[in-house]
Amino acid sequence: MATVLIVDDSPIDRRLAEGLLKKGSDLLFRFATDGKEAFDQIEQAQPDVVVTDLQMPEMNGLDLVRAVRAHFPLVPVILMTAHGSEDIAVQALSCGAASYVPKSQLAKELLNTVETVLGAAHAERHHARLRECLTRNQWNFMLDNDPSLVVAVVDHILQHVTRLRLCDETGRIRLAIALEEALLNALYHGNLEISSELRESDIKAYYALADERRQSELYGSRSILVEATLSRDEAVFVIRDEGPGFDASSLPDPSDPSNLERKSGRGLLLIHTFMDEVRHNIKGNEITMIKRRDD
Repeated sequence: MATVLIVDDSPIDRRLAEGLLKKGSDLLFRFATDGKEAFDQIEQAQPDVVVTDLQMPEMNGLDLVRAVRAHFPLVPVILMTAHGSEDIAVQALSCGAASYVPKSQLAKELLNTVETVLGAAHAERHHARLRECLTRNQWNFMLDNDPSLVVAVVDHILQHVTRLRLCDETGRIRLAIALEEALLNALYHGNLEISSELRESDIKAYYALADERRQSELYGSRSILVEATLSRDEAVFVIRDEGPGFDASSLPDPSDPSNLERKSGRGLLLIHTFMDEVRHNIKGNEITMIKRRDD
């Protein structure tokens, strides 16, 4: 049973986060009122994931992210961001946070984000001891539109990232999240041509339409090409769907903190923050992501 440490100086917001995470999950909860208290608790007993506010006395969320990454790199930290804290949130993602959820989206996104990060962290812990003398690995996958294959291919790649020691434990969790975001974008938005606006307005209708289109000849026959090349210096990932593509220049600037609250740009923001280089092809149905070795 996974343990979640919820950090917020507001008792109401702490209980709100707990209530949202209790729905449909099997989790244990601990609480802290600021970053200092949270760090003291982590020193005593490490939780499986930390969910923290940014603006707090004593030690804020940004300082907590830095401290956890430095001393407990296997413990992922998820930010809860309020309007007006976008600049600090972007800094925290750059410093090692695993993901973020705007407070305006907590009811829709908090549980799913925690479960996603816990899954990536569990896989990382499972493979943390694996070290083999590999110098280069390369794979080509042709995936159908089954979300379970996304988890499988990310887990496979992460095993070899671990063996090549391209990045630390926190970096591998962030890499897993970026890969999953890109693969799910290729599946739902690329091959199945489902807009993010539908997911935001009616998540049940979103997944119902995905199930329907996976059964159709037009959409269901499309595949996702994944090319992964790993060496001791860098990892290069190319993900291409068979959809019509899109105008990549129309995407919101992922480096602009004002776009942090935009649902449609969340995945792209995480990808750009967690990868060292990102580019799209002209058609807009292929993304290339490069993660270079940590210094």
